[in-house]
Amino acid sequence: MQNRSDNELLVDFSTHPDQYRHWTIEVDAPVATLRLNVDPNGGLDSRYELKLNSYDLGVDIELHDAIERLRFEHPEIRAVVIASGIDNVFCSGANIQMLAGASHGHKVNFCKFTNETRNEIEDATAHSGLVFIAGVNGTAAGGGYELALACDEIVLVDDRASVVSLPEVPLLAVLPGTGGLTRVVEKRLVRRDLADVFATKAEGVRGDQALKWGLVDALASRTEFEAEVRQRANNRATQSDRPANAQGLTLEPLDRSLTDDTITYSDVEVAIDRESRSANITVSGPDSSQAQPATAAELAEMGANAWIIAVARQLDDAVLHLRFNEPEIGTWVLRTKGDSELVGASEMVLGREPDQWLVREVRLLWQRVLKRIELSARTLIALVEPGSCFKGTLAELVLLADRSYMLDGVWEDADDERAKYGHATIGLTEANTGWYQMSNQLTRLESRFWGRPQQLANAQKLVGEELNAGQASDAELVTLAMDDIDWEDEIRIIIEERSSFSPDALTAMEANYRFVGPETMETKIFARLSAWQNWIFQRPNAVGPQGALQRFGTGARPKYDKKRV
Repeated sequence: MQNRSDNELLVDFSTHPDQYRHWTIEVDAPVATLRLNVDPNGGLDSRYELKLNSYDLGVDIELHDAIERLRFEHPEIRAVVIASGIDNVFCSGANIQMLAGASHGHKVNFCKFTNETRNEIEDATAHSGLVFIAGVNGTAAGGGYELALACDEIVLVDDRASVVSLPEVPLLAVLPGTGGLTRVVEKRLVRRDLADVFATKAEGVRGDQALKWGLVDALASRTEFEAEVRQRANNRATQSDRPANAQGLTLEPLDRSLTDDTITYSDVEVAIDRESRSANITVSGPDSSQAQPATAAELAEMGANAWIIAVARQLDDAVLHLRFNEPEIGTWVLRTKGDSELVGASEMVLGREPDQWLVREVRLLWQRVLKRIELSARTLIALVEPGSCFKGTLAELVLLADRSYMLDGVWEDADDERAKYGHATIGLTEANTGWYQMSNQLTRLESRFWGRPQQLANAQKLVGEELNAGQASDAELVTLAMDDIDWEDEIRIIIEERSSFSPDALTAMEANYRFVGPETMETKIFARLSAWQNWIFQRPNAVGPQGALQRFGTGARPKYDKKRV
């Protein structure tokens, strides 16, 4: 983290195993071990110590990076053990001093990012053949137990002292911040009344009772613990289809240029307009001088430099930067520029061999990036203009937007670079009909036409066509098609109007509209839990001068406002 001013810190999400301070990656194919040994003095802020394997955002930035590297750089790894490097302590959860001193926005964004990292663990287990096993060698409290909950199996050392717990309600007056309540009943299938006891039992639950209630999968004595965890990991590895002898990709550091108002990568540009509190995010299509990979083998040879991989990584980094470092920039305007045909050509490899390990990982990477954009609590506006390349994977940016505007016609009387472009178009491909699911496990087309099967079928019939503004409007793929006479003034007014509304009301409204249809464990964690946690983190019972977070560890009991509201 770098200083921006006396009171601001710039969060950087770029890291590498050589730079880790808290995690190590131990590769012993087909099993890898991610070992947590938190440096107490390695926090993002010097005002707190990360004692007892407690964590802050920096710890989770490293975990996110490690998971991505195992997925892309080590296809020979089929199972991952998450373990502790400290005796008798697995992880004591989010650092309380960090939470007590953090701004409200940082706390909420911290919880959201850790949620996404836990979801990435589950995504790898469900779709990548990369199964995670938690080797809980000691106490796992709060976020530490939530980290274990994200794994497919939990092995607890049986030493009559080690416990699992979610002590946030009785000790801190908040909720477990990374899906603990939801996963206990939705994933672990713990009976509701026992889950209630568990979440209000500050001291946690030990061995036999934890196993009986379903909070863990197995117990092992301290002498047999390592062997039990390894055996379970080896057993799960035999069920994976990840290749034993494939060459992984190297995820090189992103080349990024950062100024006060711009973020520039090779394929993504962000320009911030502070007056309107908006950011223009422009994604460039593939370079015409670079051939696009036609096979999985060619994709592997190009590696992380392939446009379809590079642009996803750059977009993800830009989104995270804006989330944490630009909280007042409330509207993101999504643009593209380039050749639609090249965009279509770049993604064809993802449709030809969908079960090939690398192809699968690239599709899952895009799915995670698109989800992250939707979950970012920002207004999303897509502008489809002449020279745009909203096709296939990039057309998802139009479909995820809260509003989308498309220029009908060409730029009239243009005397600049825009004069060379023809009509704006949108192109649907196979990517839009099933590759990328939202948190509700629907495609964005299915969400757009929820409860209207005929309109969905009509849209799906348009796959392979380049649609002009009139056709896209008739197919209900954009909010409005407008000519160029008042285009710039209308867009300016729309953005200015948006910035005049309450950000809190907009965040709630947008989240309600974006995720229609069935609830899933993921939507419950992000919608239901995040909404409640957002509210609770502002309540004096938690964060007030006499609240639990402020008084934790002082010896003084918190004082609560006892009214139920």
